[in-house]
Amino acid sequence: MRILVLGAGKMGSFFLDLLSFEHETAVFEKQPERLRFTYNTLRFTSLKEIEEFKPELVINAVTVKYTIPAFEEVMPYLPADCVISDISSVKTGLKEFYNKSGFRYVSTHPMFGPTFANLNQLSEENAIIISEGDYMGRIFFKDLYGKLGLNIYEYTFEEHDITVAYSLSVPFVSTFVFAAIMKHQDAPGTTFKRHMNIAKGVLNEDDFLLQEILFNPYTSEQVQKIRNELKELLDIIDRKDSKDMKAYLTKIRNNVRQDIAIKPRK
Repeated sequence: MRILVLGAGKMGSFFLDLLSFEHETAVFEKQPERLRFTYNTLRFTSLKEIEEFKPELVINAVTVKYTIPAFEEVMPYLPADCVISDISSVKTGLKEFYNKSGFRYVSTHPMFGPTFANLNQLSEENAIIISEGDYMGRIFFKDLYGKLGLNIYEYTFEEHDITVAYSLSVPFVSTFVFAAIMKHQDAPGTTFKRHMNIAKGVLNEDDFLLQEILFNPYTSEQVQKIRNELKELLDIIDRKDSKDMKAYLTKIRNNVRQDIAIKPRK
């Protein structure tokens, strides 16, 4: 299959490495210097080259801010039967765009970043495939992600954004707060070091990626929940109320019991 990737960033390069040995691949990138580390693929800097390549599948790997503009720029140069796809972390506005585009489409979200995930062991990572769109396109990505060992889930566009607002925004915001108030420790404890490792991973992600996730229209509601919990916890701490603290700890242990092994309390 002839596959065109838009954008030679981290995820674009990841897909090129993944696909180039089994498919005829090309990458379109407006900044030529970003093409220096792309191998085993055709490298395009002009729209005319896209037209001559005649891609059968386009994977849009630019940042979410430019996802739709990138599509709009290249679509006049694509064959009518080409399938267009995105891997955006926020899907707002894409359903409406796709339905008006005239192209078959598929939308997915590999929920890991090359900076943070162990790309040699992705069995603990997840990918979302939007249940709307082209059937064969969904089959292609389901097969691709399945070969990587990813856990695959199917959601609608709206369900995806609601899920991401919770599963990514909450830990990201919590990590930001930790990083904002932390002080250097010469002898950090185990828990502190674990939080530091998480912070290093998150803060090494691309700024645009972090912005994309936090600007999800459903994020604000999730952050408000954090504020409410902090307010309740701070009140208990200020009052030094052992009974209320025990009740609070019981509440949060019960909340995570399904996903985390918690030792029974006497």
